[in-house]
Amino acid sequence: MNILLKNGEQLSLEEGADCIKCAAAISEGLARNAVAAKVNGKLVDIRTPLSEGDTVEIVTLKDKEGLDVYRHTCAHVLAQAIKTVFPTCNLAIGPVIENGFYYDIDFKTPITLDDFEKIESEMAKIIKANTPIERFELPRKEALELMAKYKEKYKVELIEDLPEDAVISFYKQGSFTDLCRGPHLLSTGKIKAFKLISLTGAYWRGSEKNKMLTRIYGTAFEKKSQMEEYLAAVEEAKKRDHNKLGRELGIFMTSDVIGQGLPILMPKGAKILQILSRFVEDEEAKRGFMITKTPLMAKSDLYKISGHWDHYRDKMFVLGELDEKGESLNGEEIMALRPMTCPFQYQIYKNGLKSYRDLPCRYSETATEFRKEASGEMHGLIRVRQFTLSDGHIICTKEQVEDEFKRCLDLSYYILDCLGMRDDVTYRFSKRGASKSDKYIDNDEAWTKTEAMMKYILDDLGIDYVEADDEAAFYGPKLDVQIKNVHGKEDTLITIQIDFAAGESFEMQYIDVDGAKRTPYVIHRSSIGCYERTLAFLIEKYAGAFPLWMCPTQVKVLPITDRTKDYADKVCADLTELGIRAEVDGRNEKIGYKIREAKLDKVPYILVVGDKEAEEGTVNVNKRGVEEKTTMSKEDFENLVVREDRKKVIF
Repeated sequence: MNILLKNGEQLSLEEGADCIKCAAAISEGLARNAVAAKVNGKLVDIRTPLSEGDTVEIVTLKDKEGLDVYRHTCAHVLAQAIKTVFPTCNLAIGPVIENGFYYDIDFKTPITLDDFEKIESEMAKIIKANTPIERFELPRKEALELMAKYKEKYKVELIEDLPEDAVISFYKQGSFTDLCRGPHLLSTGKIKAFKLISLTGAYWRGSEKNKMLTRIYGTAFEKKSQMEEYLAAVEEAKKRDHNKLGRELGIFMTSDVIGQGLPILMPKGAKILQILSRFVEDEEAKRGFMITKTPLMAKSDLYKISGHWDHYRDKMFVLGELDEKGESLNGEEIMALRPMTCPFQYQIYKNGLKSYRDLPCRYSETATEFRKEASGEMHGLIRVRQFTLSDGHIICTKEQVEDEFKRCLDLSYYILDCLGMRDDVTYRFSKRGASKSDKYIDNDEAWTKTEAMMKYILDDLGIDYVEADDEAAFYGPKLDVQIKNVHGKEDTLITIQIDFAAGESFEMQYIDVDGAKRTPYVIHRSSIGCYERTLAFLIEKYAGAFPLWMCPTQVKVLPITDRTKDYADKVCADLTELGIRAEVDGRNEKIGYKIREAKLDKVPYILVVGDKEAEEGTVNVNKRGVEEKTTMSKEDFENLVVREDRKKVIF
C-alpha cells in the first residue's frame, strides 16, 4: 500500500503495516525516537495500523505532542504506583498540562509531601520493569462493568456521561488498567526522568458542590539535565510568586477571620493601586470617558433584565433566600452584590432620550465588584471574591463599533506599554462557536453576525490571536488579553467585548439621523483589568522592584548624621512639592544599615546626604540596579527624577 508523508513524498509499505514500521522505513533512528504519529491529522499510538492513502507524520520527543504523550504515560505510571501504595484510593482524571501532568485522586486517608518518596520509588520500579502498554476498546456497557469491578466510581461517572453507542478505549500496563483516549508510549521503560512536584486540593469536575480530591502534580523530561534545569526555574518562580513575595514586601495580607479570597491591601499595596487608578482615570478622561459612581448592589430585577440572573447567578453573592427557580422563597426583596457595573451604567444612558449626535457614550468606573469564586479556585490577588475593576462601557451605533473597539485596544496598548507588560501578553478571540450551552443567550443569528464582526476587526488590526470556542461572555464574543503567572498558568488580564443583547434587553434607544428610533450596540472593556490581578503580575514581573512611576516610595533620603537632618528634610520637602513620593530615614542608625534596608525595600533612588552635600547643595545618588554612585546638584536630580516619572521610564 502507499501512504503519504508530511513532506508530500509517497512511501510504499506492506499491507497492514503500522506507524512504527512506517518510521523504520524512513530511518532506523526515527523508529527508535518515535513516540506517536499523526495519521490524517489525528494523534495516534505509534502501533496504529495504516491504510491505503493515509497521510502520516511521525512524532518524537522534539515535538510538543510527543512530549505530551510521554508525560501522559508518566501520569499513568503515577496512577499505577499510587494504586499499589494506597490500594483503597479511587482514581479520577490525569491529564497533561503545560510542563507536566497531574492526577486527581480520592484518598481514604490524606497524604502529604512526605509520601512522595515511596510513590516515586514505586514509579521507578514500574519504569524499570519496562512493561508493555496495550490499548483495547469496549462497548459502553462492558466498560461500565469493568470500572465497576475495579470499584473506580469516578471512571464510572465519566463513562456514564458518554453516548450509549460509544466505543470506549482503555490502556493496560501489567495488572493496571485505566480509562483513557490515549495515545501512549509503547512501554513504561521509555520514561527516563520524572519528578513529583506538589499536591493541592481540587474539586471533582471543578465544582465546589462535589468532593474535594487530592491533586498530585508531576513532570517528566527526556533527559535528567532538562528536568533539573526546569526544576531550578520552578524554584526561582516560587521566589517571585506574588502570593509569597507580596506578603514579604508588605503589599498585601490575608486574615482567616475575614475570609478566603478577600485580601487586605497594606499601605504599600493600597498606594500602588491608588497610583494606578488615578493614572487610568486620567487617561480615560483624556480619551472621552465619563466617570460614574454606581451602587455596589441592586435588586434581582436589574440582573433579570441584564441576563445575569439566568446566566451568572451561581457566581453572584445573593442577599436573601431563593427557591429552585431563583425567586424569593418568602416574598422578601432579593438583593445581590454586583458582579459587574454594566447594568448600572445602562440606567445612566437611559436617563433622557439620546440622539445619534450623543453617541458614542463612553462610561468608566473604578468599580468594586464581587464574584463567588469557589474556594479551590482562589489564589493570592489573581482570583479573589472582591476586586477592583477598570470597568467601562461604550454605547454606540453599529457603524461606530469598529472604531470604538480600536480605541479601546489602543488604550490598553498604551497602559500595557506604561506597565512594561506589552510583550508579556497574548490575544485570544473568545467565541461561543458551536456550543449550545445554556450559559449563552440563545440567538444563533446574532452570535454568527457578532463573531464575524469581531473577527473582521481583529484581522483588520493585524492582531496575532488564537480562537477559543466556548469562552465567550454570555452576551457576545470577546478579545481577551492573556498573561501567564510565574508558574505558567494563564489568566485574562484585559478584555474587550461586543454585546449584541444589552441594547434590546434594556430598551436602550437613540434617535438616528433619519428620525427613526434605533437600538445601540454595547462594548464592554477593562483598560487595565482587575487592579488586584494586575498588581499580582507586576509583583511577579518586577520581583517587587516596580517602575519608578508606580513605586509607593520613589526616593528615600538618608542623612549621615543628625547635623544633616535639616538638609535631608528640605531635599525631601522640595521633591514632594514637585509631585515625587519621597521619605527621610532620620533614624539614629549607621548609614550602611539604612542603605541596606532601603535596597531591600527596592526603592528606585536612595539619596545619601552628609556635611559636604549639605554645604554644596548636592546629593549622592544610589540608583537601583546600578553599582556606581553619582553626585549631582539637588536641582539636577530633581529635574532627572521628575522627567523619568512623567515619562514613565522603566529601570
